[in-house]
Amino acid sequence: MLRTEKVLQLRGQQGRAVRVVREHYLRPDVPCRSALCRSAQCRAACARDGKLLSDDVTHYVVPDCKVVQEYLEILEFPELKGILFMQTACQAVQHQKGRRQYNKLRNLLKDPRHDCTVFANEFHQHCYLPREKGDSLEKWQTRNIYNAAAWYHNHCLGQMPVVMVTEDEDAIRQYGNETEGVFVISFKNYLDNFWPDLKAAHELFDSIVQARRERESESQENHGKEYPEHLPVEVLEAGIKSGRYLQGALNVNKHRAQLEAFVRLQGFGSKDTELQSDILVYGAKARNRAIHGDVVVVELLPVHEWKGRTVALCENETEDKAPADTTGDPMPTGKVVGIIQKNWRDYVVTFPSKEESQSQGRNAQKVLVTPWDYRIPKIRISTQQAEALQEYRVVVRIDSWESTSLYPNGHFVRVLGRIGDLEGEIAAILVENSICAAPFSEIQMSEMPVSSPKNPWKVSPEEVKKRLDLRDSHLIFSIDPKGCEDVDDALSVRTLPNGNLELGVHIADVTHFVAANSYTDVEARARATTYYLADRRFDMLPSVLSADLCSLLSGVDRYAVSVLWELEKESYEMLRVRYARTLIRSAYKLEYETAQGLLDGDTSVVGDILELKSLDEGTRQKKLAELVWAISKLTDIARHVRAKRDRCGALELEGIEIRVQLDDKRNIHDLIPKQPLEVHETVAECMILANHWVAKRISEDFPHQALLRQHPPPRQEFFAELRECASAKGFSIDTRSNKALAESLDRANDPSDPIVNKLLRSMATQAMSNALYFSTGSCPEEQFHHYGLALEKYTHFTSPIRRYADIVVHRLLLAATLRGATGDVKDNISNKDLEELCRHINNRNRAAQRAQKQSTELFQCMYFRDRSAESDERCVADGVVYSIRTNGVLVFVPRYGIKGAAYMKNKEGLVISCQGAGSCQWKPGSLHRSQHKITSTTATGDSMTLSLFDHITVRILVQTARCHAETIKLEIVRNAPHHTADTEAAQRSFHVVKSDLVKEVSQSAEEAQRAQERARVEVMDEESREFCQTKGPSLYQLLEEIRELALLDVTEDIRT
Repeated sequence: MLRTEKVLQLRGQQGRAVRVVREHYLRPDVPCRSALCRSAQCRAACARDGKLLSDDVTHYVVPDCKVVQEYLEILEFPELKGILFMQTACQAVQHQKGRRQYNKLRNLLKDPRHDCTVFANEFHQHCYLPREKGDSLEKWQTRNIYNAAAWYHNHCLGQMPVVMVTEDEDAIRQYGNETEGVFVISFKNYLDNFWPDLKAAHELFDSIVQARRERESESQENHGKEYPEHLPVEVLEAGIKSGRYLQGALNVNKHRAQLEAFVRLQGFGSKDTELQSDILVYGAKARNRAIHGDVVVVELLPVHEWKGRTVALCENETEDKAPADTTGDPMPTGKVVGIIQKNWRDYVVTFPSKEESQSQGRNAQKVLVTPWDYRIPKIRISTQQAEALQEYRVVVRIDSWESTSLYPNGHFVRVLGRIGDLEGEIAAILVENSICAAPFSEIQMSEMPVSSPKNPWKVSPEEVKKRLDLRDSHLIFSIDPKGCEDVDDALSVRTLPNGNLELGVHIADVTHFVAANSYTDVEARARATTYYLADRRFDMLPSVLSADLCSLLSGVDRYAVSVLWELEKESYEMLRVRYARTLIRSAYKLEYETAQGLLDGDTSVVGDILELKSLDEGTRQKKLAELVWAISKLTDIARHVRAKRDRCGALELEGIEIRVQLDDKRNIHDLIPKQPLEVHETVAECMILANHWVAKRISEDFPHQALLRQHPPPRQEFFAELRECASAKGFSIDTRSNKALAESLDRANDPSDPIVNKLLRSMATQAMSNALYFSTGSCPEEQFHHYGLALEKYTHFTSPIRRYADIVVHRLLLAATLRGATGDVKDNISNKDLEELCRHINNRNRAAQRAQKQSTELFQCMYFRDRSAESDERCVADGVVYSIRTNGVLVFVPRYGIKGAAYMKNKEGLVISCQGAGSCQWKPGSLHRSQHKITSTTATGDSMTLSLFDHITVRILVQTARCHAETIKLEIVRNAPHHTADTEAAQRSFHVVKSDLVKEVSQSAEEAQRAQERARVEVMDEESREFCQTKGPSLYQLLEEIRELALLDVTEDIRT
């Protein structure tokens, strides 16, 4: 190893240039990562590194720094193979293009679908060239990359031509003919000669070049400033530290995108501020070129300049001013003075129509395109295809936004599909949420076990010896939605010889098939979750695992990881717990409705159990009795566990879940709200129990690197609307703690209208902050808790087929319980790496939730778009008012699970008038809004009042927008309920008050607890009385109870 020095020019805290000399070590054994390599030492190092550059290509291509920085998205094309990125070029991207571009490059290098790798040329003693006096940075970088390319060609014994691509004309002239087998050409020349038929790459290249030229010419022509310059980074950092500036993520209001954006503080610095709310950024000028999602730095305006947020209904208006009477109380208001991190991504846009093109002028090169997302400003791109692409959704990327330009500059990337076409709109949803829907690669599929009808997969005898075999000793079954293929979990309950019960939760052992850092594991980590859309899903794992070998189907042997509890036979107290790798054979694959039928004693559902059909009558009855006993016992256990956590303050939240029912031709047949069943709670209770106990175990063994899930307490101001709405019905909601909130929501029940309680719980859900994955080494233990579940520690363990977090947790659990049988996790994953992984998974989970919501809204619009709003009775439904605004109301439609705005004042200034049960009309008049109601009064004196929780009849319409997604619009038809058979059924199905059985168990347990407390108080000595501050149990006892809590995972990944 050779020691040398590397001179760096860095910038100090005061902005001064600092010359830094660092030690730089050079080695002769840096791995080349090529399959062509014949060096034994190098091949050994390559084998440890994993990914190799293929030898099945015609040439290797080495891009220089400029090419990597400007054309990385072309290098991402999977058709381009054999790409060798030099360390010099990668570091140039990191230091000059920012974190986001550098992460894209890192992900490209990790992606097994792309034939590319990185060579650490600056650590190789034959490749590194020190920077000479008078060398510009660009010249030194190009010289280093060429020298490394020439060495690489010789290292591979000249078996593979090496093509270096550069934008430096001097380098082409200087190095073009210097080394035989090493070619130096321009990137355009490379595409023209090596990839002449790759049309998409040529179009993208032309688009990037044109966009760069436009930026350069614009910077020369425009001298006037449209926006103030951003402050230097060192000034921003000093200001944040002193408290003058505040840092947070910019969140644009999609309903008033031109005017309103909010910055939620992230807690960096700003220690002295006492702000308890977001900061309003009002107007495009104050936003100062920041785009939704950017991490920005804001400066607060003087108090007399503060403004209020819009409280009126608005339809994504583009006005520059909001009416004075439509804003609320003034709130902290600021302006953006700098951007810490630009979170730019791919954007779906629409080109202007012919009429709009004419209004933009005759310059066909520059076009203002409108993003699909209302929160993103129009983007100026340069293209000659504007007219041809007017009816298509296309993808663009933003390149820059100079202070001299009203709009950001970008370039065209690719076409998605026609506007309004289902596949095109689905593709738009995927791009907007950065979801990769590409099929699994050959190299990933090569890691999968072989399983076919002729050659089915079988358990190995060696693996059977290592596992606890439950096939003959346990009645195991799964309960899942209809049509479910990826069965993660199964349950069991049995009586032990000592009379106690054993409860078992059995989870698919995905980690047996997915080795850490394998190609499949890398891809699963990148996807992080299975993406469920209304009519399809995109799996995290190949289907041979998700729908077959890891799916706990009935009648087949499967590997599992099981949690087994021994319970006291009557009180169900947990006596001991065991974690084990097991071998199971599920006896039944039940649907929720079937299991509920058995629980209710409905014998008609027996015919739906396929596993019983081939049995004789005697055997069938015996098996059926065993199954009914198991389901009943599981439900009884779940009731008691549920009752226990209800006493301790666990929240029963509410979400709206709509299932799109398709016919045989995959056309939309109906929109069906999910029907709540007690068996849903039974299964969820068991899953939460397993997640909680696994969290306790892995955090004990890995206190600084366990993956857990936290749910911070919500901010009290977010409950304001909930408290206000509840008061309209005479209910008082106490939000000081989760226990107080849970009890308040239980009391807020209107026997005559169950929808009231549902809406209040939905509002409570909306007020919650999102639950997040985290590493235990990244925050103190007092922040581990889960507010919604009232649990001290919680994680996700029960769905490894569809969540990557669960795979990580499985590895941690197995390392904790089976030391010696698996590798020690502490050697493989650090707290820092786990922190980064958690951020990635959290980001992908949010994307999955958005995509699912947007696809459901797409199908809702398609369902109503194909129907006549005037004549089709399905377009008229009962709605419930749940929020009052200055110009209308927000309405919930239980039949379809739709929430939307219903205007009482239109754009012409007319107000709505409904007399009796007749239809409504628009007439001149005025609106008057009070706390719980809004009154419309016409010029003739007629008036109509709508109050919170009033039932009205609404018509469901579809509002089309050429450049954006279609949206549902509600129109008031009558100021009276809409009565149909469906209305009554919907009200019954949305009854969210807990079942009488759970209430009965809860009440009896509460009475027992109160008796114990009274006895405890009677025997307290005088010293205890002196220091006792409450009449209830001690804090220690309360924490012990909280430690045993669990909460129904109603809203799944959003809240848990």
